[in-house]
Amino acid sequence: MKDKLVYNKKIMIIIAVAVFVTAIIVISFFNFKKDDELQDLEKFDLEAVTEIKEEKPEAKKIIIHITGCVMNAGIVEVDDGSRIIDVIEKAGGITEEADISKVNLAYIVEDAQKIYIPSILDEKGIEYVSTENGDNVIIEDKTKEKKSKVNINKAKQTELEQIPGIGPSTALKIINYRKENGGFTSIEEIKEISGIGDKKFEEIKENIEV
Repeated sequence: MKDKLVYNKKIMIIIAVAVFVTAIIVISFFNFKKDDELQDLEKFDLEAVTEIKEEKPEAKKIIIHITGCVMNAGIVEVDDGSRIIDVIEKAGGITEEADISKVNLAYIVEDAQKIYIPSILDEKGIEYVSTENGDNVIIEDKTKEKKSKVNINKAKQTELEQIPGIGPSTALKIINYRKENGGFTSIEEIKEISGIGDKKFEEIKENIEV
């Protein structure tokens, strides 16, 4: 009887050990499988990100001709949307005699433009950005582009009011004067209008014609 109990006890121990080992094997198997799945997922994510990066289009390039007071004047290639400061950097920076106070460094350049970086010795009135073969046909600040003059013999009241310093009442006086006198023979004759003296004429003469 005692031997039988000992035998049964050994059997129970063997079964317990077998169950324990089996549990360890099963747990290890699932953990290993989970690690493989995570590695596959990470590999998939990495490949997906890499593929997205590879598919990202490169920035469009434009060609600019830069001259004047830069270290390496000539043709440079920059990204579309670049500014004059970026073009200067591509050209190696400015020279000691450069006068960048005259240049709008934030100006966005366009393909095939020619940029001139002025010198401190240059005369006033030089323009710095060109889209033609010659130099200096477009100034760096687009708000300063030349405007067409107003013909004071033909302009309507609303057009006359576009002249700096000319309000509705003065515009009406101009229209009445040309009706009564057959028009203006020169821009200086506009000083015959009440309210337009020498000072006012000097302010508007660049904006009017006959």
